[in-house]
Amino acid sequence: MQYNAIRRKTIPVRVGNLTIGGDAPIVIQSMCNTDPYDAQATYGQILELARAGCQMVRVTVPTMEATRTVEKLREMDLPVPLVADIHFDYRIALRCAEIGIDKIRINPGNIGDDDRVAQVCRVCREKKIPIRIGVNSGSLEKHILEKYGSPVPDALVESALYHCCLLEKYDFDQIVLSIKASSVQAMVEANRKLAGLVPYPLHLGVTEAGSPTRGLVKSAAGIGGLLSMGIGDTIRVSLTADPVREITAARQILQALEVEGQTGMDLVSCPTCGRTQIDLISLVERFEREAEKRGLTDRPCKVAIMGCIVNGPGEAREADFGVAGGKGEAIFFRKGQIVRKIKENEIIETLLAELEKPKA
Repeated sequence: MQYNAIRRKTIPVRVGNLTIGGDAPIVIQSMCNTDPYDAQATYGQILELARAGCQMVRVTVPTMEATRTVEKLREMDLPVPLVADIHFDYRIALRCAEIGIDKIRINPGNIGDDDRVAQVCRVCREKKIPIRIGVNSGSLEKHILEKYGSPVPDALVESALYHCCLLEKYDFDQIVLSIKASSVQAMVEANRKLAGLVPYPLHLGVTEAGSPTRGLVKSAAGIGGLLSMGIGDTIRVSLTADPVREITAARQILQALEVEGQTGMDLVSCPTCGRTQIDLISLVERFEREAEKRGLTDRPCKVAIMGCIVNGPGEAREADFGVAGGKGEAIFFRKGQIVRKIKENEIIETLLAELEKPKA
């Protein structure tokens, strides 16, 4: 897939050692759910997220006291850029900027009058700290909500543009924009419209997406739909779960779209039918579990586990290797070419052994 050929071009925004937008790869991020006053627990979770493939981590900073946590984190060896999530109190933003945060997430409209917005812009501009404007369907400005009656896409877009103007008024353009909604259709339509109106990078996500299964489906539909249009520069899959699961889900979405820079094991398996004579469902589940346990899911290859030999090798011709089941046995193949027969109880170890081979 020539993904970058259709990618929407934006102003590049530097966040720590990363770039969002421009020609940079799509960035995966998440948010800590630890106690914002517990620096050690937050640091531990940041390390877990980074090991899982997270490239940027956001932490909530609800009070001035919580800026102590940010200060302690900045003194530690963080493997990824740190983003401060701030609402209402502009002084928290100023303090985080003074500490040296990599990015600030605010709603300019809820931190006070123009003078306060101007102060945040001035400090962030001096310290080269970008600002992410976050617009959510649940927190629209009163005047915009009254105008539209509900958080429809046009209302979300108007809110984002309103906040942009507040920052641009003070010559600030290191902006990342985010419009999120729990409605997939509203999120997609709002971001599609916004993409044509501003030059800034967009952060994509379906907010309050729900449980891991439901949240992944909604996020894949929303985030994946926009990415397939070339819209989106950084993503978060919001799940009611351990944040590490958000990273796994985000990588699965990017791998499914064959986005450049996001490689890993791609597993192809058929849905089963009356011709299936092996326990395919159990085999696939066990293989995925064991591959993840052995740390093999990052290997850039396509593996096929097919239920029968009628169409198996042909349908999975693009796979690097795989199996097609028969009664109590399977054929092992590479690039659609049959190599040998194996017993059903040898399938998983055969595939894992192939996956563990050094890439030629």
